[in-house]
Amino acid sequence: MSDDRGGRAEELGSDLEDFAQQIADQVESFLLAVQAIARGDATGGRAVSLLLLEISQVLLAGGRLGVHTDFEPADEYEPDAGPDPDLDAMRLRLAVLLEGVDVYSDVFDPYIHPPEVVTSLLSDDLTSIAASLAHGLRHHRAGRVSEALWWWQFSYMSSWGNEASSVLRALQSVVTHDRFDAEFESEQDHVQAADQMLESINP
Repeated sequence: MSDDRGGRAEELGSDLEDFAQQIADQVESFLLAVQAIARGDATGGRAVSLLLLEISQVLLAGGRLGVHTDFEPADEYEPDAGPDPDLDAMRLRLAVLLEGVDVYSDVFDPYIHPPEVVTSLLSDDLTSIAASLAHGLRHHRAGRVSEALWWWQFSYMSSWGNEASSVLRALQSVVTHDRFDAEFESEQDHVQAADQMLESINP
C-alpha cells in the first residue's frame, strides 16, 4: 500500500460508514481493555490470556482493513488529529505486569534469508499498537472517516499489523507453556508418587 495522498471530497456510502464504525468500535474496545488490564483489573495468567484475546480481536479488524481496496483520504495533507495520548504510564504498568515474559524474540521477516531474529518488549509493542490505533480513532471521532480508514489501513500494513502478529505469537507461547508445562509437571508428580508407592509395597 502506498502512502501517497491524493485528496478528494469526503463522499462515503452507508456501507463504508458502517464498516468504519465497526473498525472504530473494535479499536475502542481494544484500547479500553488494554488500559484496564494495565491498571491491574486482571493479573498473572489471566492478564496474559485477556491480552491474547484482545490482540486477536484487533488483528481481525486489521485483516478486514488489509483485504479492502486502498482507502483514499479526503485531504491532500493529513489534518491535525490533536495531541497524541500519553501512554507512557500504561507502558510502564504493562512492563511491571508482564515482568518475566516482557522480553521476547521473533523473526522480523520470514522471507528474509538468513532470518533476522529481533528482540522486543511486549509492553513497548502493545503501547505502540495502541498509539497507532488511537491516532485513527481521533480522526474518526472528528468526523474524518476516510482519513481514519486510510490511517488504520496504512499503519496496519506498515507498523501495527506486524507488531500485533509478533505480540500474538509471544502471548500464545506464554499461554501454551503455562498450560503444557503445568500438565507435564503434574504428570511427573503422579509418576513419582506411583514409584514411591511401588517401592513401599516392594521394599
